[in-house]
Amino acid sequence: MKRKSLFALSAVVVVAAAALVPVLWSGGDHLHNGTAMAATPADQAALIKKGEYLARAGDCIACHTVRGGKQFAGGLPMATPFGTMFTPNITPDDQYGIGKWTQDDFYRAMHTGRSKDGSLLYPGFPFTSYTKVTRADSDAIYAYLRSVTPVNVASRPHELKFPFNQRNMLIGWRTLFFREGEYKPDPTKSVEWNRGAYLIEGLGHCGMCHTSINAMGGPVSSAAFAGGLIPLQNWYAPSLTSNKEAGLGDWETKDIADLLKTGVSNRGAVFGPMAEVVHNSLQYMSDADINAMATYLKTIPQKSEAPEPLQLETSEKFGGELLKQGQKIYADNCAKCHAENGLGMPPSFPPLANNQSIQMPSAVNPIRMVLNGGYPPSTDGNPHPYGMPPFAQALSNQEVAAVVTYIRMSWGNHGTAVSPQQVSDLRSAPLD
Repeated sequence: MKRKSLFALSAVVVVAAAALVPVLWSGGDHLHNGTAMAATPADQAALIKKGEYLARAGDCIACHTVRGGKQFAGGLPMATPFGTMFTPNITPDDQYGIGKWTQDDFYRAMHTGRSKDGSLLYPGFPFTSYTKVTRADSDAIYAYLRSVTPVNVASRPHELKFPFNQRNMLIGWRTLFFREGEYKPDPTKSVEWNRGAYLIEGLGHCGMCHTSINAMGGPVSSAAFAGGLIPLQNWYAPSLTSNKEAGLGDWETKDIADLLKTGVSNRGAVFGPMAEVVHNSLQYMSDADINAMATYLKTIPQKSEAPEPLQLETSEKFGGELLKQGQKIYADNCAKCHAENGLGMPPSFPPLANNQSIQMPSAVNPIRMVLNGGYPPSTDGNPHPYGMPPFAQALSNQEVAAVVTYIRMSWGNHGTAVSPQQVSDLRSAPLD
């Protein structure tokens, strides 16, 4: 929903750490060697095609495929504050994958967060969102995963610190943070709105990045979609509930849809983790589903904000010096693309003036973009995106702080000055 200016509708896909799981068929299907089969080959082909689309919507490939590796063979390391998880093999291999899973096993994992043997799955696998997925959609995903090429590769065991490697501790976590149940449509809303809510809250699992987590790794439910720093990735997923950040209440629905579908719009572009989400998932979704998601996102109400991230502060005098220094650096390095007035040349070069993602309390994303650069995703709607060059080698910590300070405080922007120490901390951050 898990791939940032909008230097971010940011955010990234967070892990699927415990195997995506199998499911159940509706009337007319039967089982063959534990596999649900449609009534006719044409029905089965249609079911598999539907499942492929839904697996794209859930961005399963992002977590269960190592770059350059076999599709869905798992093994992707996922760093967490509690240790490293490794995503499992979800190909239909009988020995190491889900080849012996029944559709009931798969649905149980999706819906209840329990594996084939009944063991509790770690919440890196987004079952807290996937529980909202309907049985019919779960069945279709299962049919698709059963159709891919089996890969005979063992899943690597997690490397979690004690006591987090004790699965029985998840009972308490689930009591606090997990509520099982399929999505229930809101009868007061349109069919389109409900479809968007189902995709955002369920398969898209957008809340896993755009909602802060607490010390126990649980979501801060009182601040759902209110943004937060993505643990160990050093990208900030902005608030979707506040127009001070990435709240979309004053966006045109078309601009939201363009951003989701192509990675660029007249209001900004996505970089970092959100670019991965667009590249792997959202660009393949139908216009109807993208518009439904945009319709839902536009109506997310203002509510409690996420805990404010630690932001190193500068004195007023030093902030003024940075602002003056940053003006010259901007003129020399940035104005050619983003214009002297900060309005850019959208959608190729995003606007920096009146850009909420530039002005957020957290300056993590604009600092990272100046240091490391990046590209919006290459999509069918934007196959040759314009990129942002890196300036880590060309500019010192103070110079990066100066130009980001200038961008955050110019053209009517209401951001605050950036500390060179914060730049230094992010200079060594991982790039993805």
